[in-house]
Amino acid sequence: MKLLTDLLTAIFETAFLNCGYDKTLGKVVVSGRPDLCQFQCNGAFTCAKLYRKSPLSIADDVSALIKPDGMISKIEVMAPGFINITINDGFLLHYAEQIFHDKYKGIPQAEAPETIVLDYGNPNVAKPLHVGHLRSAIIGEALKRIIISTGRKAIGDVHLGDWGLPMGLVLAELEERYADRVPPITADLLNELYPLASKRSRSDEAFLEKARTITAELQKGSIKYMDTWRKMVSVSVRDIRKTFDRLHVSFDYWYGESDSSKYVPQLLQILSEKNLLVPSEGAQVVDVSCESDKAPVPPAIVIKSNGSEGYVTTDIATILQRQQDFKPDRIWYVVDFRQNLHFTQVFRTAQKADLIPASTELTHLCFGTVNGKDGKPFKTRDGGIMQLSELLDTVVNCSYEKLRNTDDIDMNFKKETAEKIGIAAIKFGDLINHYSKDCVFDIDKFMASEGKTGVYLLYTVARINSILKRIDSFDLTAPQSYGIYSQSERELLLKLALSGNAFINAYNEKSPNIICENAYQIAVAFSKFYHENHIMSESDGQKKASWLALCIYTKDMLQKHLDTLAIDTVELM
Repeated sequence: MKLLTDLLTAIFETAFLNCGYDKTLGKVVVSGRPDLCQFQCNGAFTCAKLYRKSPLSIADDVSALIKPDGMISKIEVMAPGFINITINDGFLLHYAEQIFHDKYKGIPQAEAPETIVLDYGNPNVAKPLHVGHLRSAIIGEALKRIIISTGRKAIGDVHLGDWGLPMGLVLAELEERYADRVPPITADLLNELYPLASKRSRSDEAFLEKARTITAELQKGSIKYMDTWRKMVSVSVRDIRKTFDRLHVSFDYWYGESDSSKYVPQLLQILSEKNLLVPSEGAQVVDVSCESDKAPVPPAIVIKSNGSEGYVTTDIATILQRQQDFKPDRIWYVVDFRQNLHFTQVFRTAQKADLIPASTELTHLCFGTVNGKDGKPFKTRDGGIMQLSELLDTVVNCSYEKLRNTDDIDMNFKKETAEKIGIAAIKFGDLINHYSKDCVFDIDKFMASEGKTGVYLLYTVARINSILKRIDSFDLTAPQSYGIYSQSERELLLKLALSGNAFINAYNEKSPNIICENAYQIAVAFSKFYHENHIMSESDGQKKASWLALCIYTKDMLQKHLDTLAIDTVELM
């Protein structure tokens, strides 16, 4: 299906062209003044500068060539040159019906589908997921689903941290604790060891040097450490999956730094052949500075002085791997803002070495931190970093407490519903913000039943479910509309009809918050429609059928939005 704005633009482009003007000036947009009209064409203002005529006369010329028809009901020119457009109710209703039956829900599909690799999640082996992992995971998952919704191919890669110094630290600690026996690798043991080993390395230089040596040996494939390392990875991934599953976050590939490490020899050969490797204090580096840099950008350290690989190395090698495996048109990295310099070094090295075509887009979608109400990074009561599972439990328990005294829901259903509501609350509470902004964790705000919250959206869907369950002899799979009977219906139908624009904008802007905002606007429009029209008591059969159809259209579109955000709906609340 084509967007309503595109259909209208085609009409106005023809009119501008027939008037002797540049057709591209006929772009139609959603009105910024819905009290005046539904759509606007503002091309007369640019046209006036190009053709030295008044915008008002240009607007009159163009609008005179467009007569009201099956699509457009009214065109009005307003000083100093706005063209206001209103579409026919019948056309709007038919368009909404088409969206309901369209498997893509009115979202235009890319004519030449691209392949986009998404790097998100980024957990570390031997370390529990903490609150800092929340944003990368849920922003990345939403972006992946947005990409797919527009007809493009999305490939999600978790990019495990399984190959750097943290592995050496844990292996060094294990070696000392279990010198004469095989260590019993469990998630609890690994979660205990890494903080201890990390803290010890800051004051024990000998231990730190031992960890560095073990890291280098591991990266060379030392049999002494590989078996234990594999067990560490297996146990950690199993534990990590549990939390990601709760968030409905999934990946096409669970590749780690260790997988890209296999491409390091090839990478070094390419860098050497292009004379990009430079020795520096025993290390091998690549100069990535540019004259336009406003601040110094240090060289990318490809091989450390002890012969080991760093994060820069494996991330550059990962680009080489992805190019050979997927030939992507774009690679998006959903990683927090503190890695800005790191990705500048990685991207510039990959581009200087021609590891990817010049047309391949490398983008770092840097997001802010999760903060408490005080604006500081969110922590536990004792000042520690909160584990992600603990954060989720906190919100889900709050949700359960609100449901516990509900008499008409059995206990198991309450627990299942509380989980869905809690996860929806925290995900929507984060995603409603632009990813570049910090997210303030405010459980009371997240759990509010009104306003821009996941709870409000789930409540809207549950309310529609309640209406539809009370209807007998009505085919929910083939709703029938007979007309538009009120302004609130018209406003809701227009919101539904413009949802395709929201999905395209969300893709173009790489911003899931656009989906959140549109879902909220639909819910608000439905609430107004619901309160102004008494659906269940309506005696006019055609009017009631039309209102029920609108309920079905709304539920269907809200579910599309929420599914794109990886949020489950609930039957009752």
